[in-house]
Amino acid sequence: MKDELAILLDRLDAMGITRRGFMGRAAAFGAATALGTTVMGSAARAQEPKRGGILKMGLGGGETTDTLDPGLADSPVPFSINRQWGDTVVNVTADGQIEPSLAESYSVSEDGKVWTFAIRQGVKFHDGSDMTAEDVAATFRRHSDENSKSGALGIMKGIVSIEVDGQNVVLTMETGNADLPYLLSDYHLLIQPGGGVDNPTAAVGTGAYKLVSAEPGVRYVFEKNADDWNQDRGYYDGVEVIVINDATARTAALQSGQVHMINRIDPKVAKLLARAPGVQVTNVSGRGHYVFIMHTNTAPFDNKDLRNALKWAINRQELVDKILDGFGGVGNDVPINAAYPLFDNSLEQREYNAEKAAELYKASGHDGSPIELLVADGAFPGAVDAAQLFQQSAQAAGIPLEVKRVPDDGYWSDVWNVKPFCASYWGGRPVQDQMYSTAYLSTADWNDTKFNNPEFDALLLEARAETDTAKRKEIYSKMAHILWEEGGLICPMFNDFIDAHGDAIAGWYEDPNYEMMGGWASHKTWFA
Repeated sequence: MKDELAILLDRLDAMGITRRGFMGRAAAFGAATALGTTVMGSAARAQEPKRGGILKMGLGGGETTDTLDPGLADSPVPFSINRQWGDTVVNVTADGQIEPSLAESYSVSEDGKVWTFAIRQGVKFHDGSDMTAEDVAATFRRHSDENSKSGALGIMKGIVSIEVDGQNVVLTMETGNADLPYLLSDYHLLIQPGGGVDNPTAAVGTGAYKLVSAEPGVRYVFEKNADDWNQDRGYYDGVEVIVINDATARTAALQSGQVHMINRIDPKVAKLLARAPGVQVTNVSGRGHYVFIMHTNTAPFDNKDLRNALKWAINRQELVDKILDGFGGVGNDVPINAAYPLFDNSLEQREYNAEKAAELYKASGHDGSPIELLVADGAFPGAVDAAQLFQQSAQAAGIPLEVKRVPDDGYWSDVWNVKPFCASYWGGRPVQDQMYSTAYLSTADWNDTKFNNPEFDALLLEARAETDTAKRKEIYSKMAHILWEEGGLICPMFNDFIDAHGDAIAGWYEDPNYEMMGGWASHKTWFA
């Protein structure tokens, strides 16, 4: 009979993680290599990186209510800002592997329950203090605290103890979990002095760039961290992030040379922009998805028939064709697609069915009053147009959907996760456990559909402990079926990440984990 570690390795094999890759990284990858590099990253460095200059990034997805607390980062600009100044213990590479960061190596017990992370020594925070294992443990404890409201709260639920043993941080899990390193790569879990307990918004970290000034919703300025522990990144003398929420203004800023790179290219103009002189447009498929979310605990969305009526009332293919212009694919009301390990394609694909939608709407007993859907331009590229197409297809089924357009500023603080029906997006996560734990576990702070299903929660914990790959895939399939039938998620499409940069930028490579090279564009590119 195979021992637990062998079974664990079999499971990793099925996830596309080789035994050699896992053992090299998990047991002693710090000794084998000073820092892991991706195949794509290596190819991008065919020429020697050059240092110097100020990189200007024009980014959409920011607002005046943004905070520098990494636990509360909920949109593209806060995500990017935190990438500049902070580090996690490990990172996920563009080819889906785990590479060391502030943890230079880690090991796991045979049952997969006890994980030991050897914390890198000699690393300094931006304030000059030493980064220690105590800081790492304190960070994990803060994000495990219910009062933190951290976006990582859901993925920290399975950790029953966080201890420091010399330079090691030891995490004991409730059940075995081979996905733990992926969970700890979550961008909310930036290591801060004292865990950030005293001042979570100080933006003091160990990252490649140090914050100089911050005007939320307007502009952020960074300078190079001269004491950066990792010399294989951060080639610019400084980075300036300019918040440009209007898509047309962003593309104009790139074409005029006011900024060097931009995110969130509108799919409808991507092909045209790619023909512009001096501009490179890049797109990569991944796990990102554009959604409409209903609070399952709030009327009228607490009625399952009404929720499912709306799910059948949206024309997914029309949205992919007209909103994404082919830069993406059809979704199916679960946050998981074929980009994820252990994806099960047996789930029935929902297609537009006005007759079925009308039957379910009638069965719901809804009083016929307008069903208000809140949407802003910045919810996702083409969000307003997508909502209006949804409104038209719903009306054809006799469902009185009403689209209310609201301002971008304040959307992620006052509308998303607050109002019962709105447009949103998710960048996805490297593994199913992380996606489900972040947004669909009943106790997760970012459970933006207020989904509460005890069977689903129990299956999630069961999947973490299951070491048989086939059985684990079956569990994830059950979870998908429950969410598809019971959930408040309308997921019509999975989007490509579409970015653009000027010809002056060298070193760009594709990363399906998130936009802007997984958030590392300012770290891994340089001026040609």
